[in-house]
Amino acid sequence: MKRALITGVTGQDGSYLAELLLAKGYEVFGLRRRTSTPNYENIQHIKDQIKWISGDLTDLASLIEAVRLSDPDEVYNLAAQSFVAASWPQPLATGQMTAISVTNMLEAVRIIKPQAKVYQASSSEMFGKVVETPQKETTPFYPRSPYGVAKVYGHWITVNYRESFNMFACSGILFNHESPRRGLEFVTRKVTDGVARIKLGLEHELRMGNLDSLRDWGFAGDYVKAMWLMLQQDEPDDYVISTGEMHSVKELLEVAFSYVGLDYRDYVVIDPEFVRPAEVDLLLGDCSKAKEKLGWQLEVGFKQLIQMMVDEDLRRVQQGMNNIAMV
Repeated sequence: MKRALITGVTGQDGSYLAELLLAKGYEVFGLRRRTSTPNYENIQHIKDQIKWISGDLTDLASLIEAVRLSDPDEVYNLAAQSFVAASWPQPLATGQMTAISVTNMLEAVRIIKPQAKVYQASSSEMFGKVVETPQKETTPFYPRSPYGVAKVYGHWITVNYRESFNMFACSGILFNHESPRRGLEFVTRKVTDGVARIKLGLEHELRMGNLDSLRDWGFAGDYVKAMWLMLQQDEPDDYVISTGEMHSVKELLEVAFSYVGLDYRDYVVIDPEFVRPAEVDLLLGDCSKAKEKLGWQLEVGFKQLIQMMVDEDLRRVQQGMNNIAMV
């Protein structure tokens, strides 16, 4: 039985990855940071199948202990301060949680279990003000946020540990990947939750920022399969994971609102508060390397993804209304 240690296991990606690994017969260990109110919403159905270890990515000693206790064959480092907008008001915290923490994790593995395979969650936000389209593994980085800068550090320190210590360490440069488990602060989930609330009469408007931004959106459940595939290879490498399709925020709104029979133009209000200080205008990934070398394939398309998210938010919001009515 293989053993895997996942950081960020309670998040969107961590929950789908834990499901995948458990289905493959892995013994799954989850790093859990001490909080007064733990949030297990995404993994409630598999919580008891995960072996929990307390630790913090900013504390090297706790990570060393986590690697010692889990004795992993594979380490998936997914945890970070992952909300781009929050990285401007919290640049130092973002640097600690999203950049320096990667070195902590790599160092813990190097000291305790250097033969373990390590996956680092890199991001398309590293490309930022893109210098070529589509973006591939060799495209130069030009980050436009403290988050993007931190992810560049995490990416290159992973490469450095691979080359300096001969570790099996690789990065997945994942473009935007969404699901019903996405946090409510992210634009896709903000839209689908807003659509559900408007459809059910709880809200009458949705405040948005730049509707012309273009993104390459895929399904998180598909993307975690690529993470696993990277660690099944004979040699470590870095891979872009994307759909190869680009859609605007306006298209996102059109798909989500029209799915419930509404016109987004009747409800969307542009609010300067939601415009980034430095915008990333477009992101479009070239995932041909992952398809060719990993045999990775997409299963869920853009429209299907957004409709799936709207359906789940309608169910969740309606259930909340029913629970209130019963009180």
